[in-house]
Amino acid sequence: MTDTTDNIYFAPLLPWQERLWAQLTNKVSTPPHNLPHALLAAGMEGMGKREFVWRLVAWLLCRKQSQYPLGACGHCESCQWLRSGTHPSLQVLPITSMPTSADQNSNSDSSSESLGRTSKKKSADAKNAKAVSRSAQTIKIDDIRALQPFIYQGGQGMRICVLDHAEQMTIAAANALLKTLEEPQAQVHLFLVSDMPAKLLPTIKSRVQQLPLQVIESEVARDYVTHELGGVVNREAVSPLHIEQLLQLANGAPLAAVDLAKATWYSKRALWLTTWQALRSGKRSSIAASNYWQNELGLLDFIKLTELMLVDIRRIGLGLQGSQQDISLLVALEEYQPMDRALETLATQLQQTKRALEQNVQEKFAYDKLMQDLASL
Repeated sequence: MTDTTDNIYFAPLLPWQERLWAQLTNKVSTPPHNLPHALLAAGMEGMGKREFVWRLVAWLLCRKQSQYPLGACGHCESCQWLRSGTHPSLQVLPITSMPTSADQNSNSDSSSESLGRTSKKKSADAKNAKAVSRSAQTIKIDDIRALQPFIYQGGQGMRICVLDHAEQMTIAAANALLKTLEEPQAQVHLFLVSDMPAKLLPTIKSRVQQLPLQVIESEVARDYVTHELGGVVNREAVSPLHIEQLLQLANGAPLAAVDLAKATWYSKRALWLTTWQALRSGKRSSIAASNYWQNELGLLDFIKLTELMLVDIRRIGLGLQGSQQDISLLVALEEYQPMDRALETLATQLQQTKRALEQNVQEKFAYDKLMQDLASL
């Protein structure tokens, strides 16, 4: 296949998905050309389920499908429509989930070393704002109803509907979708994508066929992360132990492990520990700490960092081994171990802060408050 990696539709097939890809494409390519009417790609973030779905969508719609069994050609009229986000045979809910080249580029770590700290923070804030708006979206009954003419128009060739974050459907929307699932139309295929399939209605899950995307062999995951990181992150060598740690923190999801290694906030874990110790001992005020961190990370990134640290603090408190062996967390906790109630309170406050940010609360005030909470841990 031609190398067309500028868009998620045409990105290389992930190593752990090769067998499933061969099985599905063989079903489509050979009589009776059967593909399930409705498929569910579900599981934790970072396992590549969206990458698989968008790649399969592109291939199913590609005009040169028979010539390119490993993925869409990237050049035919259908592929050009996908690139521009105007394919007449594809409907996506919510519309912000429709892949574009701009989205693909914004997800990559494209900032150069010459960029200043302020511009990096602005870029991170923009990504955080986008993430918040997406997480707040729901699929409503009117959205499902709007799909009906597209699904039932008939005689228009293959048509595909993708429902991303399907667990965010309202009850009414899910019930409206059931009719479509119960009355499959010829050449119409639905793809549901969900990070939290437990939130889907049982009646929805019983009417879709789940793609077996969750099982990723540990050796394949290690090899992928090692290759993607190229042995160096933030000018530091990445050892096999670091790879294992990244995969453990990412619950075995290779894409999440790579993103974690490249995340600016992940490299500041030791600094977080120093700040917490300084706040707890009174050597630094919460306002001074807040002012400093506001120039380092956007608040949502600081929350991700804090949540990760709290998980390990709790693990060590329970007598388990910490997941982070490259920082001195265990040494710090030998001097002082927070109470479980304090950890639960801070975890709750982090969730409340994220909800407050969705309501456009000023980040500075939220940052100041969070530092005060951290000082009390």
